[in-house]
Amino acid sequence: MRVLITSPIFPPDLGGPSVYVPSFGRFLVERGHEVKVIAFCSDPAPSGHPFEVESIARGPLPLRYLVAFWRVFREAKRFDVVYVQEHLAFLHVLAAKLRGVPCVIRIMVDGSWEISHRKGWCGDDDIVTFQGKRYGWKVSLVQRLQRTWWRWAKHIITCSDFLRGILVNTYGVEGGKVQTIFNAYHGPPAESVKETRAEARAALELREDRRYLLTICRLMIWKQVDRIIEALKELPEDVELIVCGDGPEEEAWAALAQTLGLEGRVHFRGNVAHDLVPLYIRAADVFVLYSRYEGLSHTLIEVQTLGTMAVASAVCGNPEVVRDGETGRLASAEEPSELAKILGETLADPAEREAMAAAGTAAAGRFSRTKTFSRVEEALFKAAGRAIPGPPEG
Repeated sequence: MRVLITSPIFPPDLGGPSVYVPSFGRFLVERGHEVKVIAFCSDPAPSGHPFEVESIARGPLPLRYLVAFWRVFREAKRFDVVYVQEHLAFLHVLAAKLRGVPCVIRIMVDGSWEISHRKGWCGDDDIVTFQGKRYGWKVSLVQRLQRTWWRWAKHIITCSDFLRGILVNTYGVEGGKVQTIFNAYHGPPAESVKETRAEARAALELREDRRYLLTICRLMIWKQVDRIIEALKELPEDVELIVCGDGPEEEAWAALAQTLGLEGRVHFRGNVAHDLVPLYIRAADVFVLYSRYEGLSHTLIEVQTLGTMAVASAVCGNPEVVRDGETGRLASAEEPSELAKILGETLADPAEREAMAAAGTAAAGRFSRTKTFSRVEEALFKAAGRAIPGPPEG
């Protein structure tokens, strides 16, 4: 099978698709398929992958998408199926449609909400509130366009049941057209990360006499790192927060830490190298993801796989990864004081923390690369009208 994949980001740029797409592309090549990726990417010539990557440079958004339309239109005729990873998928899907090539879309967010929230068209309404309200003509237009490209797609994959529910219940997409396939774990095998917590801290030059909270995310407003900082104010002096990632809110959140007198306890590390992420996870006492929106967090999956307990906001896809009181803890996304209470309880009980971390690791097999990617491969075969190969003989 020949598969053309589109992606809104690609390494070295950080984000979910830049983890997912190279890993899935490699998986398809290993299975004997031909793969090409067309991606928005800061690197004009990405290399080191077992498939061709065609990079689209940064620039004005309309121009970027027109370039993407032309390149997908030009290439699609050589492929059996186009696999789209875009929030703004209209032109990508249109290009495939005009070429008569079936298209599968992977959904990581309600794109109309993300666009509307970013532009301020829906105020500060979260993704759940957004589903039950009517807004102005700009939001209505984006929603109509989104329904159009979903209708044109042959099949739709959502990364969580939460998102599948939005497509089916809010937008009326036919249930049989939408399939939940969880994100996959893309990090190193857990057994290959041999460092103990003390060894990881030594490698990262972290103090042994401190208890560390860790968050890893793009520093966007809905990630709510500011509320983790507010919760930190209520915790003992020996508890510190490490923030890995960058984004537009970094300056404001660093200023907040200073205002609260926490500048010595909040450490912004920027975009850390991928090979250091497992060390940070091992070094932490607790991982915290307190966002108002998550499709299905790759980072939560990695944290559980590598054996650190997670505390997450009880929103969107997070409860599909973290089972409250079993594999971690969930907290209301609107109550920093509740988050502080849960973090305080967790930090005060190392035995319970380690038990939940072990349970999370035991449950992480749900997100194995082979299991999840095989289901996507099968969906692409069906969309392309190709027979699904049976298991190898013998």
